[in-house]
Amino acid sequence: MSKEKLKERVEHITEMVRDFCGLKLNEEYFSLSEKLIGKLKRKRPSPLLRGKEEIWAASIVHTIGYVNFLYDKSFEPHLSFDEVNDFFGTKKSSVGSKSSQIRNMFKLNRLGNYDFMTTYIKNRNPLYNMVLVNDLILPISELPEEYQKLVKEARDKGEDIQLFTK
Repeated sequence: MSKEKLKERVEHITEMVRDFCGLKLNEEYFSLSEKLIGKLKRKRPSPLLRGKEEIWAASIVHTIGYVNFLYDKSFEPHLSFDEVNDFFGTKKSSVGSKSSQIRNMFKLNRLGNYDFMTTYIKNRNPLYNMVLVNDLILPISELPEEYQKLVKEARDKGEDIQLFTK
């Protein structure tokens, strides 16, 4: 398929995800989903060229939801997997399988993929507030202020950081 066809599919998938996030979630979920769509678009060949667009849209939302505990009632926001599938008109098995492929493709999990975590989840993730210093795991708050700043800047860029001191 051509670049034009990919562009059309990406626009349609993005629009479906935007509609869902606008109605059921929030802008942060849309932003994270849009980032994931961009990564899928840049893969060569792009997997977005194959399969139903509705399944891709639901799977992208499901992947971001999985990383951010969307289906756990003790977290905000909260939805059921059925609500995602009802909105997109998809089957749980198809969406679950595609989401698993996406998570494997980009090594996404609930512990260390801060690029796809909401602020709410990052702030509750004990590992997000830790850093490795000379092979010791320390709370970022225990570091001198200049090192805290370095860690924050690296995380804002989506980088992980390991500190070494003399």
